[in-house]
Parts: sequence; C-alpha cells; structure tokens
Amino acid sequence: MTTSRTLRRLPLHVAATVTVVVCLFPVYWMVTTAFKPNRDIQSDHPRLLPRSWTLDHFERAIHADGFGLFWRNSVLVTLGAVLLALVVALGASFAVARMRWRGRRQFMLMVFVAQMAPWESLIIPVYIISRDTDMLDRLPTLTLVYFMMTLPFTIVVLRGFIATIPAELEESAQVDGCTRTGAFRHIAFPLLAPGLMATSLFGYITAWNEFAYANFLIIKQQDHRTLPVWLSSFHNTFGTDWGATMAASTLFALPALVIFLVLQRHVTSGFAAGAVKG
Repeated sequence: MTTSRTLRRLPLHVAATVTVVVCLFPVYWMVTTAFKPNRDIQSDHPRLLPRSWTLDHFERAIHADGFGLFWRNSVLVTLGAVLLALVVALGASFAVARMRWRGRRQFMLMVFVAQMAPWESLIIPVYIISRDTDMLDRLPTLTLVYFMMTLPFTIVVLRGFIATIPAELEESAQVDGCTRTGAFRHIAFPLLAPGLMATSLFGYITAWNEFAYANFLIIKQQDHRTLPVWLSSFHNTFGTDWGATMAASTLFALPALVIFLVLQRHVTSGFAAGAVKG
C-alpha cells in the first residue's frame, strides 16, 4: 500500500524537483559568478562550482559610484510606500470586514479590478500627470506610485485576515468600556501580525524590485535613481566585468531574501488566512 502510494506520488515529486531546480538555477549561477575570479567567468568551459573564491567583485560593486546613494533612495521609497499602504489598507479593510454600508461590494470589486490591472499600461498616464504637476525626478512621486501598486493587494489580504478574527472579541471589549477604535487597537490589531507581515513583504518586494516607473519618472535628477535602475547601467560602468555585475545583483537581492526567511512562518499563515476567508 505504501509502495503504490509512493509510486503514484513520484511524478509530483519529480515535477516539484524540476520546478525548483529551474527556478533556483539562475539565482545559483548569479551568486557563484559573483565569487568566481575573472578567468573562470571568461572560461570557455564554465564550471558549476568555482575553482577558487574571491571577494574582489563585491569590493568593486560596493565602491562603485552611487551605490550607497541609490541604496538609500531604494530604502526610503520602499519603506514609505509600504507604511502608507499598511495605514490606508488597515482602515479600508476594517471598514469592509466589520461594517455594513452601501457600496461595500462595489468597493471590493473595484479593488479587485485595480489589482488585476497591468501597471505597465499606466506608465504613460502616470508620466503625463507627473510632468504636468511638476512631480518628475522626485522620490515622493515614486513612493506614491508604489503605494498605489501595493494598496489593492494589501486591502484584499488584510480584509480576509480581519474576517478570521471573531467580532465577539471586540464586542466584549466594547461591553467592558472600550470604544470601537480602542477595541480594535487592543484586541484585533495584535492578532493581525501575520497578515501585516505578509502584506509588508509583498509591498517591499514590489517596490524594491520595480524598474519601469523608476526609469521613466527619474530622468534628469540622476541622484534620485533607485538600485534597479542603477543595476541596468552597471554593465556600462564596468564594461564586460560580469563578476562585479553579479556581485551587485547579489547584494541587491540579499535584503529581500533575509526578510523573507525571518518572516516566513508569519507570511505563510498571513497569505493563507487572507486567501480563504471573506
């Protein structure tokens, strides 16, 4: 019985293994190339593992012009967008999950439509609006754009997560003298930690990796560029120095990986709750 069950599941395990290998191999190649000496990178017979390891590429990437400045720009824009999305979405999701008001279903429908819309198709309208309002070449403009990109998803997930928290808990607190806001702050809000972490991670990755808007909205003020745009010109800066390019890409991807590993357990439960309830 056990053997037959194992044989039936074997194709699924093989498919899962192939998917993981295909998805992770480019990342593996990027990281190993960052540690390879130039002679191994330019070799006609590349090896899966470096013959020797070097940190020279990371040193050149860190000391490249603008690395620290563009890193700061990315951090500021990303954190600003995530915090704005959490604050606005928390109020909107609470209103949808806990209150009954006319137009509630239509509001959620519009949120889903905004979530499904391809943001690349809105680049030209956003550019024209930013130009006409004198908001080009400014980091707050990028922050607002990333805020709008992450807001619909944040509302959907937090609304589903709030719906999993029994309303009776807040009603009991109100009976004991708390206001509706106080009951939510003291009872429901601490239970929202997994959902907040899940949506924060999504918003962080979206804003941190975004390239198109940063490239189109930051034109003249080059000091306001973010790391993805800087990485696109990194190859021109170093010519054919692929080692330094891969080292810079590894440093760029490292924060998202660290945050995901730290929040993995909470993120999984937060996405599950937001996806199946409400």
